[in-house]
Amino acid sequence: MYIQQFGSAMGSPVSPIVSNLFMEWLEQQAIHTAPLDCKPKLWKRYVDDILEVIQKRSVDKLTRHLNQVDTTNSIKFTHETEQENQIPFLDTLIVKKPDGSIKLLVYRKKTHTNQYLNFQSHHSLQHKLGVIRTLLDSNRRK
Repeated sequence: MYIQQFGSAMGSPVSPIVSNLFMEWLEQQAIHTAPLDCKPKLWKRYVDDILEVIQKRSVDKLTRHLNQVDTTNSIKFTHETEQENQIPFLDTLIVKKPDGSIKLLVYRKKTHTNQYLNFQSHHSLQHKLGVIRTLLDSNRRK
């Protein structure tokens, strides 16, 4: 037996909506109250992954600020910095070219196994075909 103590239950249809509403509120509070010397120039979020452009000297200060906004302490922000003019974000690798433009590459974590949904599993046929379509579409774009 498990009793939900805080937040919305995993697997509930309403959980993604509630989570997204909370993250929108949290990021608005965080950006609005951020000290001027560490306000991000760019802030893009997908679920709980955030891409931001900020001065290198302000990264730690902004991370500390973000972690103070949520008084429940249920969300902890961490950060990665670009290495050799590149940084991963979701399934892309963002590469900064010498002329200031950017190039996007497909990114796979070192732990990526190239294993996908087993066709013999009990998932719906739509989900299984969706995996195949996604792989075909991503290979066409290369």
